[in-house]
Amino acid sequence: MEIQVISRDGQPEYAVVPWEHYQALLKAAGQAPATAKVEAGQADAPAPSATLLDLSELAQLRQAKGLAAEQLARTVGISPAYLAMIEAGERRPDAAILRSLAWHLGIAGWSEPS
Repeated sequence: MEIQVISRDGQPEYAVVPWEHYQALLKAAGQAPATAKVEAGQADAPAPSATLLDLSELAQLRQAKGLAAEQLARTVGISPAYLAMIEAGERRPDAAILRSLAWHLGIAGWSEPS
């Protein structure tokens, strides 16, 4: 089973599992299967107020949201120093950190650099 673990402050906080495995876990727990409301072709459509941003815009977006770098870093589960390196373009975070940044900043996700 492919499981992604998201940590905060060095401790596991969330486990992300494929949808079919989640459904099997619900069934094993005696719960009704979950339903996902997804229209054809709409699975990855951003919310109306959300836009895909280039990672180079992270600092500006964070500041526009009124978040201090340390606050965002701790919320995402990374060090403020690592967030500073990401914002400066010195490091490329993995997919889990990108998703967490997008989630906490209220955007749909990140585009890959061109």
